[in-house]
Amino acid sequence: MERISVNSSNIASIGYDASQMILEVEFNYGTVYQYYDVPESVYEGLMSADSHGRYLDAYVKKAGYRYERI
Repeated sequence: MERISVNSSNIASIGYDASQMILEVEFNYGTVYQYYDVPESVYEGLMSADSHGRYLDAYVKKAGYRYERI
């Protein structure tokens, strides 16, 4: 999956596969996580957020999407 680099103190890059609704997040320390069944609107919100890390925490992690470290 192609990811886009972002300016964040915690996140290096973010990708999204709309056909499978998979959000992929690469953190600055090198780990990559995939979050499943994430609507495209959440991805768009994440990409346009003032703080990618805060948005990810509030709308992805705390929302309870299933995830996997890859």
